[in-house]
Amino acid sequence: MKMPHLARAAVALVGCSLALGAWALGEKPVRLVVPAPAGGTMDIVARVVGQQMALDIGRPVVVENRPGAGGSIGLQAMLQAPPDGNTLVMAASNVLAETPQVVKMPFDPLKDVVPIAAVARSGVVLVTAAGFPAKDFQGLVAELKARKGKSSFASYSPGTVSQYAGLILSDRAGLDMQHVGYAGSPPALQDLLGGQVDMMFDGMLTSMPLIKAGKLRPYAFSGKTRSNYLPDVPTTTELGYPELQFRGWVGFIGSSKLLPDVLAKLHATIQKAAQAPAVQQKLADVGLEPELSIDTPALLSETRAMFERNAAIVRKFHIQAN
Repeated sequence: MKMPHLARAAVALVGCSLALGAWALGEKPVRLVVPAPAGGTMDIVARVVGQQMALDIGRPVVVENRPGAGGSIGLQAMLQAPPDGNTLVMAASNVLAETPQVVKMPFDPLKDVVPIAAVARSGVVLVTAAGFPAKDFQGLVAELKARKGKSSFASYSPGTVSQYAGLILSDRAGLDMQHVGYAGSPPALQDLLGGQVDMMFDGMLTSMPLIKAGKLRPYAFSGKTRSNYLPDVPTTTELGYPELQFRGWVGFIGSSKLLPDVLAKLHATIQKAAQAPAVQQKLADVGLEPELSIDTPALLSETRAMFERNAAIVRKFHIQAN
C-alpha cells in the first residue's frame, strides 16, 4: 500500500526529531558566528560546512561575521545567546589558544566556551618571495645569517603562531631578525612579495595560491608530517626544528553551558556534514586538511595543551599586543 504524501512527510519529520532530539526542536535558523571578516579561512569553512548542515537538518544555517578584538566580539555574541545550540561560533584554534595570550578577553577561553568539533586542520608554511636567493631551508638560514641584524620576518598578526615561529627560528638559528606585524595575511604577503620583509610563516590557505603561481617559494611546513599539498617541502622536524610544529584546527565552538545531550547531537551533526564528499573536496581545494576523527574531550585537551605551550612562548619572548 502506498503511503500518502503527507503521511510520509510526517514520518520523516518525526524520525528527524528523534535523531536530533531537543536541539532540533523549532524552525528558527541556526546562527553561525564567524569572529573574522568575510573571505578568510574561518569564513570559508563556515559557509562550506554550514551549507551542508542546513541540508542535513532541514533548517537554515546563517553565517554572521562579527570580527574584532581578537575574536572576542564574535565569541561574546555567542555567549550572550541562550545556550541551546542554536548559536555557535566557527573559529580557528588560535582564537582560544593564541590571541588570549596578548589580548584581554571578557571571558575565560578554557572555561566559558567549549570546542565542539573540528572540521579541518592547517599548518603554517615558511615562505619568501620567489626571487629570494636561497633555494632551500639551509640556504635560507645561511642567507639570513649573512644579514644578521638586518633581516626581518612578517607575521599575519602579533601574538599568533606566525610571530611565534619566526621568533623561535630567529632565536634558534641566531638570526637576530626584526618582527613586522600586520593586520592579516594579505598585507603581509604584499610586502613580502615587494621585498619590504624577507620571510614569513603563513597559513596554507593564503600562501598556496601564490606558491602555485610561482610567486612564493616554500621552505618548510610546520606539521609533524609533510603536507599533502606540498609533498616536496620538508617539515620543520625533518630540518632539526621540532619546536616549530604548529598545526591548528578550525571548527565549531559553543557555550560550556550546553547540555551534554545537545553537545553530543551537535558533534554528530557537524561530523556528518564534514564527512560529505563535496565538503571535503571544497576544503581540500583551499589547502585545508579535513578533520573527522577527534571527539570533544580530546579537542578540549589539545586546546589546553596549545594554550599552555603558547603561554610559555609569550613569556619567553615577552610578546605583547601592539
